[in-house]
Amino acid sequence: MNPKEIERFFKGIAKDFNEDATFYLTGAAAGALMGGVRPSLDVDFGVELKAGGAKAWEQLANAIEKNKTLTGLGSNYDEDIDRWGMITLMDYQKHAPLFKQYGKLKVKVLEPAYWSIGKMTRYLEPDIADMEMVFQKKKVSAEILTGVWGKALKSSPRSASLLLFRKQVEGFLVHSGPKIWGKGFDAAGSIKNFHRSAGIDWRSV
Repeated sequence: MNPKEIERFFKGIAKDFNEDATFYLTGAAAGALMGGVRPSLDVDFGVELKAGGAKAWEQLANAIEKNKTLTGLGSNYDEDIDRWGMITLMDYQKHAPLFKQYGKLKVKVLEPAYWSIGKMTRYLEPDIADMEMVFQKKKVSAEILTGVWGKALKSSPRSASLLLFRKQVEGFLVHSGPKIWGKGFDAAGSIKNFHRSAGIDWRSV
């Protein structure tokens, strides 16, 4: 999947669904638009419909299914993608600049830090590779990332996933940090910043 295929998919939906809508793009497709190159056939996005009745949702579903067939791409979509993981995406709608508008359809892409919350939650090898590529391409600072990850951890409902997320953030900073930000990267300092943002007393961990 490349940016041209993603655009073709959204152009087709806009042509078949002539209603005001906003898509919040995340996952591998968002990564592709931000400089990632990993092969994938899935387009994942949140949906905001101005006319949100059952009829509009049915028409949108039909348009999406039609264009999945035409483009060969898969898709997952939801009225609220915050429900997809145990770690909250917080106010992701406010952190998704406009990518392009196709007719009445606006396509927005989550900022790298907010996009990466889902990647960090799942934390499979492809997710790690995606984050490494995007953070390098977009020159995202560790300070911004650890601030957002910490706030997401602090804002999430209590569950076993919180400790796992914390450990995954810490592991990523130690193992991927030097690759992204250079050999002199201060992983310990970034972990402390993450802990502060999450409300964790780093002196006791």
